[in-house]
Amino acid sequence: MSKGFLLVLSGPSGSGKGTVSEALLKENKEIVFSTSVTTRTPRPGEVNGENYFFVSVDEFEDMVKNDGLLEYAFVHTNYYGTPKEFVFNEIEKGEIVLLEIDVQGALQIKKKYKEAVFIFLLPPTMDELKQRLIKRDTETEEEINTRFRNAFKELDFVGEYDFFVVNSTVEKAVSDIEHIIAAEKLRTKRHSDIKNEVLKQKGKLDDNTII
Repeated sequence: MSKGFLLVLSGPSGSGKGTVSEALLKENKEIVFSTSVTTRTPRPGEVNGENYFFVSVDEFEDMVKNDGLLEYAFVHTNYYGTPKEFVFNEIEKGEIVLLEIDVQGALQIKKKYKEAVFIFLLPPTMDELKQRLIKRDTETEEEINTRFRNAFKELDFVGEYDFFVVNSTVEKAVSDIEHIIAAEKLRTKRHSDIKNEVLKQKGKLDDNTII
């Protein structure tokens, strides 16, 4: 069995990361979503180990000290991070692990784990990005303008990624990511036993076959 791999999806706020990730997971049951660890209190209905791994501040800081996280950040008075153990265990099982994360987190991971596959999700235009932020109706005008300005800064990092996908429609974006996954599955470096698998067929050949 070949190893799986980590698929990192990121992009500016409003690019549609969450929507695309949800659709990708729905259409591809073999993809496992990377569960983050956090110090915040569980919200009603959230399940430990499913929505997040909920830990104390001391436990989180121990994970940082022991290099147990691929990346982490302090956001809105709480810590959030990506636990190595969960990700690497799933990869060893042969699973594709999807991590939806911001650009800063993705760049942290790239420094520690270059074997991951990095995809940058782009809006069709920056005007469309701003309209999406406005239509969400979840931020103030000042917050929208801040996110829009940050989006321009994040575009500077597209070249750090392996692939880019334009989210003109969710269906097209998901299809493009599925093609990337299909190609990654066929990388020779992910199949160290290819030669042995082919050579096994030698015993099945007719005696008259020239080898």
